[in-house]
Amino acid sequence: MSLANQILRRVISQSFARNTSTGPAAVSGQEAGRSKLWKKLSLFVALPAVGLCMVNTYLSHRKAHKHERPEFVPYEYLHIRHKRFPWGDGTKSFFHNPRINPLPDGYEK
Repeated sequence: MSLANQILRRVISQSFARNTSTGPAAVSGQEAGRSKLWKKLSLFVALPAVGLCMVNTYLSHRKAHKHERPEFVPYEYLHIRHKRFPWGDGTKSFFHNPRINPLPDGYEK
């Protein structure tokens, strides 16, 4: 079990153990302490964890997508254009990416 899990379990169990007294004064004091606790947990545990997950995802995405584009083969059933697109030069789709999407006669240089 990781250190963060142990700390989180201890904090949660202590907050539930303090919930034994009843009355308006005890509740207001406990709520103030709990809100500070959860604020600190959010700032010092949750936000760094989200940041680390973002960095890990970005790095693994870059590592996995480093490949050359495949050689263009002009299959007769692909890239059929019966009508020109109404924008640009008429051969590129609206979401055209010159690195990935070939035109009917091959990739752009």
